[in-house]
Amino acid sequence: MRIFVAYLANDGGADAVALAGRMARTAGAELDIGLIAPGEHQGADPGLAEVVREQAAEWLDDARAMVPDVPAEAHVAFHDSIAPGIIAEAQRTGCVTIVVGGSGGGIVGSHSLGSVVDDLLRSSPVPVVLAPRGIRNSPVRRTTQITCALGTRPGAANLLDLAIQAAQRSHVPLRLMSLVALDQLPTGGTDPDAHQRAVAHAEKVLHTAQDRLPADVEVTTSIAHGSTVEEAVEALEWHDGDLLMVGSSRLAAPQRIFLGATAAKMLRVLSVPVAVLPALPENIT
Repeated sequence: MRIFVAYLANDGGADAVALAGRMARTAGAELDIGLIAPGEHQGADPGLAEVVREQAAEWLDDARAMVPDVPAEAHVAFHDSIAPGIIAEAQRTGCVTIVVGGSGGGIVGSHSLGSVVDDLLRSSPVPVVLAPRGIRNSPVRRTTQITCALGTRPGAANLLDLAIQAAQRSHVPLRLMSLVALDQLPTGGTDPDAHQRAVAHAEKVLHTAQDRLPADVEVTTSIAHGSTVEEAVEALEWHDGDLLMVGSSRLAAPQRIFLGATAAKMLRVLSVPVAVLPALPENIT
């Protein structure tokens, strides 16, 4: 298993390396640290391209030094567009996940979503994990809990399958989260049966996960209540070491990511890593 780190020589890049290292230690994975440079450097003066390569090599040496205990390779690649270049390099190196940190631009809570990250969250066929700002300073070295945000729309079963696989591979506790947020209810927050349906759904997915995971992998459920998605999510307990898994919007094309409104609201208030998964043929929501 290989994890691709979309690296920049800044704080966001260091956050991405730190999170990828945490994930690699947990899952027994290897890293591919890639620095994507604009293709114009390669097509112009060959001397300029060599200067870029030399500087990038120094930066990548620094990146590898941040995770000396994790098997890692590093390289620089030239692409006309950065986000498609990241996707291409992740696929070329056989990586199953892309980890990216903030690079400026739009700030969403502890997550800094610049234009490149935004492009990835609208098109990547590979799961994208967002590193919150400052995670490079965390002493936590491994993922300690996976939380999976589950709904009842088509595709939720696929998301549950992937969460179970991740918990099994990493051998860490799995928390299954169901939201009851009034701003999501079609009746404007007047549905008296919403909580009962959430409880029934939580019990169903709990039994599914327990049946498929080893007995020593803890599985729990949490029902988050609030007048808004943000309030409901904040009501839950979160720790350094948590990883949240969310699916793509129902608007996503098959095998592509599209960050939905609910997940975007979560990003505004959470300071834990968030993994956004592509829609599968049935479409994850």
